[in-house]
Amino acid sequence: MTRLGLSRRSMLGASVAGAAGALLTTKAAAADKGADAPFDAETDVVVCGGGAAGLSAALFCRWQGAQVTVLEKAASVGGTSAKAAFWYWVPNNPGMQALGIKDEKTDFLRFIARLTEPDGYDPGDPHFGMSPWHYAMAEAFYDSGAEAVALLDAKGALPYLHIPEAPDYWAELAENKAKKGRVMVPKGINDAHSDGGRVAIRNLMAAARRDGVTVKPSHRVERIIQDASGRVIGVEASTDDGSVRIRARRAVIFASGGFTHDEALRTAFLAAPVMGGCAALTNEGDIIRATSKAGAQLENMKNAWLAPIPLEKAVAKDGSMVSTFAMTGDSMLIVNKYGHRVADEKQPYNELARVFANWDGAKSEHPNLVLMSIWDQRAQDKCASPYFGSLIVPDGIDDRHVIKGATLEELAGKIGARLEALHDHISARLAPDFQSEVKATIARFNAMAAAGKDTDFGRGERAFGLYLNGPAKEPGQKNPTMWPLAPQGPYYAALIVAGTLDTKGGPKTDVDGRILGLDDKPIPGLYGVGNCVAAGSGAAYWAGGGTLGPILTFSYRAAQAVVRDSA
Repeated sequence: MTRLGLSRRSMLGASVAGAAGALLTTKAAAADKGADAPFDAETDVVVCGGGAAGLSAALFCRWQGAQVTVLEKAASVGGTSAKAAFWYWVPNNPGMQALGIKDEKTDFLRFIARLTEPDGYDPGDPHFGMSPWHYAMAEAFYDSGAEAVALLDAKGALPYLHIPEAPDYWAELAENKAKKGRVMVPKGINDAHSDGGRVAIRNLMAAARRDGVTVKPSHRVERIIQDASGRVIGVEASTDDGSVRIRARRAVIFASGGFTHDEALRTAFLAAPVMGGCAALTNEGDIIRATSKAGAQLENMKNAWLAPIPLEKAVAKDGSMVSTFAMTGDSMLIVNKYGHRVADEKQPYNELARVFANWDGAKSEHPNLVLMSIWDQRAQDKCASPYFGSLIVPDGIDDRHVIKGATLEELAGKIGARLEALHDHISARLAPDFQSEVKATIARFNAMAAAGKDTDFGRGERAFGLYLNGPAKEPGQKNPTMWPLAPQGPYYAALIVAGTLDTKGGPKTDVDGRILGLDDKPIPGLYGVGNCVAAGSGAAYWAGGGTLGPILTFSYRAAQAVVRDSA
């Protein structure tokens, strides 16, 4: 693992040329046997990846009569989706329509523009300040999202449950006219917080088996095969028994996930000091290498679906890790190496994670490279949760990330010792006056908590923070997200760093999933959906389910395009 510290500044400025070198040298590509070499198998459509993107794309193709083979790199299907709560955020969805919740297209696009390209946002512009590509992607999402999820529901592949009370992360923005109602989850889940991904993948796989989709685990697609005209006609994949070549008569669709777990790609491209994430461990950017010879154009490579993650689990590359989507606890605060609060702890996780990248030019450092969540025994007793990657966990849940001290002084000493033990992975040290500063910070926080108002960062003033925080824990609590930390221990802490759900850059596609070359024209026979290709959201994280809603939508559109293009 790359050691993060002051050198990260140069990493963030890594050249594209150096990145290209990393693409070709980090993992050796399979030998090019040429398009004329014999194939081991043949099908209409090859789908690379067996998560929600791949399985839904496969089904959408199959329902139009195509023969489909899914190649999954891991030994079992599901990918990152299997670990997700599996909210999917869809504008003007069937549930909203049934309840009469209005989500007009123009209003939605204006809201998307406000988040996707905030510096260029112009409510008077026909595209609201978005680039033509971003506008087209947002428009396609609105136009096809409801159709996609309705078809998955009608076919029994992904029956849905509408969650009308779930607020958007940006419910307070004036541009957001439909502040609730866009969230859907798989029907039949036991808990909307935990097992949606397992239910979704189980349902999608059952539909795949029922409808004749072939699924082959332990097949890592390493390269695409093109004919003399440049059309993609198949793939070569490595298996435990060697390599296999599979011909695709109609198309190859990549749905192989992002590059969260490839350090070379993270270092070369991401604008945040990311140390890993909760994406499936097989998400190593395979599409970037596989399509490089075809001249695929890359887009949005600096951005990711960000979230804080526990440092220890990042270092261990723990495949069971869930990013911290909710900072549970009211008698809890987050401080940096100087013992200072740096943000509203309850804001959406993507926005909270962006503070890790703050740069102090005077000190030539990232002061927030590692942040410390600190809470008291009361929060441990009343606010522990097994959901949404909570750092405060109940008894019986993996708590290796938790540090405990009888006093604040002891806690600070143990935090320092833990950082020292991890120094080979991350260059972070507590400031010499951390103990005194964190005491002063807690005293200020406690005064604001007693008054019920965070005058520093506005904690508790946004719908998202209140929704995932849960109800007030004390009678008469003025701000349900805040409560004074106790004057005596024990106290607890967790070290957190920047992580991802997955990255959101890769080959650029058009609105129908066709992968584009450097000339902005489609590479014939080559498509991509999901986190392996460029997201049209820029740096923004529109809402809970803002990953899976577009994934299902563009899987639907790509499948339609495959059939049209190969008719």
